[in-house]
Amino acid sequence: MRRAEREITDKTDIEKVLREAPVCRLAMVDEKGEPYVVPLNFGYNGGTLYFHGANAGRKIDILRRGGRVCFEVSINRGVFQAETPCDWDWRYRSVIGYGAPRFIENQGEKQAALALIMAHYSEARFDFPIASLVTTAVYAVKIESMTGKEYRPV
Repeated sequence: MRRAEREITDKTDIEKVLREAPVCRLAMVDEKGEPYVVPLNFGYNGGTLYFHGANAGRKIDILRRGGRVCFEVSINRGVFQAETPCDWDWRYRSVIGYGAPRFIENQGEKQAALALIMAHYSEARFDFPIASLVTTAVYAVKIESMTGKEYRPV
């Protein structure tokens, strides 16, 4: 990492960012070698990110081909203003990482993954109708590596 003084090295702190971030951006490469990134709702547990979506579309087509993905989450806390524009900065905490997607087909595992996603945004408990489980793609990305970074005021 170029700015070592901004690196988050404690795994607990990195996981805190994953638990607090509202959106995960998932980056992948399509069959033409073109990059493609999408913002997604997500859940996190035990070194794995969980996502859901429609059973069809560009994202699903790319993910079904296999290969690795990159993800990014961030918590933005506003602009740090300074006297000169070159000294302005952004108050943030972010995590970038890599892994490979795995589609979840087992109904019980699918329900558990969807519950994790919902738990990221609400303390309420939800039931997932069978019909919705059939039409929803659920996939996990086991995190292979990740780094955290934050703005630390001097």
